[in-house]
Amino acid sequence: MFRYFTKRIIGILPTLLLVLVFVFFFIRLLPGDPARMLAGPEATLQDVENVRRNLGLDKPLYAQFVNFITGLLKGDFGISLRTKRPVVNELGMRLRNTLALAFVSITWSSIAGIIVGLQSARHRSKWQDYAGMTTAVSGVSMPNFWIGFLLIILFSVKLKWLPTTGAGSIKNIILPAITLGTSIFAVIARFTRSSLLEVLKADYIRTARAKGVKENRVVWYHAFRNAMISVITVLGLQFGFLLGGSVVTETVFAYPGVGSLLVESVSYRDYPTIQILILLFAASFIVINLIVDLLYSVINPEIRLG
Repeated sequence: MFRYFTKRIIGILPTLLLVLVFVFFFIRLLPGDPARMLAGPEATLQDVENVRRNLGLDKPLYAQFVNFITGLLKGDFGISLRTKRPVVNELGMRLRNTLALAFVSITWSSIAGIIVGLQSARHRSKWQDYAGMTTAVSGVSMPNFWIGFLLIILFSVKLKWLPTTGAGSIKNIILPAITLGTSIFAVIARFTRSSLLEVLKADYIRTARAKGVKENRVVWYHAFRNAMISVITVLGLQFGFLLGGSVVTETVFAYPGVGSLLVESVSYRDYPTIQILILLFAASFIVINLIVDLLYSVINPEIRLG
């Protein structure tokens, strides 16, 4: 296990370096001059050049890249061009909000999805299966913004139970979490059903049933763990997307997360903030994939990591 973990950590470093190179040079291909945007539409050419010099954008690209890497190694993520504050301060509250929203969304959607998927698989071609899969297909088909508006109309406008915007309390998270988790619930339910049905066809399942093992034990003890391997993979990917933030959901509910921060930063060509955000998204996917691989051996001890 330790050897496998060490090899994966070493393998992560080249990937992160490639991400750094790609992000740094790609965002500078975006149209628009951040110096001109910060100086204002009525600024003279000299004013724009002064802003560009103050930001360090007058230096060659390779020199800017070296300064960027050097700052990362020192723990300096740079200063936001938009707010003139350290990028770390910009990320602080936004990242906490996104983590809270992602945790609540993935928790309820994964639990509900697994339960519905299990019931659909156990009662294949019966009303439980049709009801569960109809709900799952509806969850995938409906756009997030439409679900969000419906929830606002019902729980905020009509019933006045929950706030429509903002963050800071559990009430602010409920509606965005339901909106974000609906599609994840649908995906998990469908994957759980298909994975469990595939496992239930295996020879060792037929052998267990032939020996007189109770159906509940066959499903939960013999089939469930193997069926969860593919489901955990999907959960890891979904959680990575959530950490990247949902721009649409955050916009509908005016929720201050990292997704909306990225959109704001791109609009202002805020290079330091964009670089750190994309690096954060890439690192989160890499770490989550590593955690998912380690969970394989926890769920099914017969799986060995090499």
